[in-house]
Amino acid sequence: MLKGLIHNLAKLSTRGTPSRSRSAGKKVLLSSEETAEGMFLPEARAFCNSTDLSKNEAEVIKHENICREAGKTRTVFDFKSYMLQKIKSVNQALDAAVPIREPIKFHESMRYSLLSEGKRVCPVLCIAACELVGGGESTVMPAACGMEMIISMCLMHDDLPCMDNSDLRRGKLSHHKVFGENVTVLAGCSLVALAFEHMATATKGVHPKTMVRAVGELARLIGPEGAVAGQVLDLLCGGKSDSGLEELEYIHHHKTADFTEAAVIVGAVLGGASEEEINRLRKFSKCFGLMYQVVDDILDVTRSSEQLGKTAGKDLLANKLTYPKMIGIDKSKEYAQKLSKEAKEQLVGFDPEKAAPLLAMADFVLHRQK
Repeated sequence: MLKGLIHNLAKLSTRGTPSRSRSAGKKVLLSSEETAEGMFLPEARAFCNSTDLSKNEAEVIKHENICREAGKTRTVFDFKSYMLQKIKSVNQALDAAVPIREPIKFHESMRYSLLSEGKRVCPVLCIAACELVGGGESTVMPAACGMEMIISMCLMHDDLPCMDNSDLRRGKLSHHKVFGENVTVLAGCSLVALAFEHMATATKGVHPKTMVRAVGELARLIGPEGAVAGQVLDLLCGGKSDSGLEELEYIHHHKTADFTEAAVIVGAVLGGASEEEINRLRKFSKCFGLMYQVVDDILDVTRSSEQLGKTAGKDLLANKLTYPKMIGIDKSKEYAQKLSKEAKEQLVGFDPEKAAPLLAMADFVLHRQK
């Protein structure tokens, strides 16, 4: 029965595997001067300037691009400042998109998870992809907010007792522990509806056909042939002794990589990308998303709940399929590094300065500690 379901779900998806071609590309230089955690907290500036930091924290990337202009001028990309600025812009836009209104308690529940301290990876990916191909932040911001609304819904529903049954999310109590399971279901559904409404009505200066394509890409990738399919198989495979790497890769490609693909492709489409650019960014986002989940699997068994800001070890307790469980921690780390390399290869040929944020985000995700 399980194999039959996997076969049927696999037939629904038309997405291929990431390109494994090699290219010389540009060098990515890493340093270990600061912590990755410090980038994504409101008090980041004070935290990152502190000298009392653990030696075991993740590397913060000061990514250098070697520009191809005359003279071969070297410029330094400040990833920390970039992320602080983009996260601030996204948070302000989210706050404005979901104001307190009647019913007040219900809107407070929507804002509880939406405005919590997250890494904002998908909305920043959306903005960076748009800017990579010549678009602007103001054009893509409604779509970036829509991505975060959908991500928040997924996290709220994932934490429910009927799903992953988690008590912590982003360093505080899960939504249903504060507002109850019934409100969590309704608030999540409302955020999805609002995501598409906001994206369609607040986006300015985009041709209707382009907007329809962007909405269609987003709906397809989060729907029954995308992220939902991955979640379904994840639930069905838990505790099954005959599940293997094929099922695990299908789950992670859909449950996680489809979200990063949606973010990158929607941003690229709204930014006016060519079909060739969209195809390359699709490969980048698939590798990026799978890498994100592989690292997440590793952190689940190597970090504490306090360090992660969510319940640690829950995948192990639920007997879920994970890469450390299937191939071990060391080989999981090797696989994550391989995916990072393949993702960055897809950005060769783009303007180095405009590609710097996506390259640095790939490095950050590979080395993140929460």
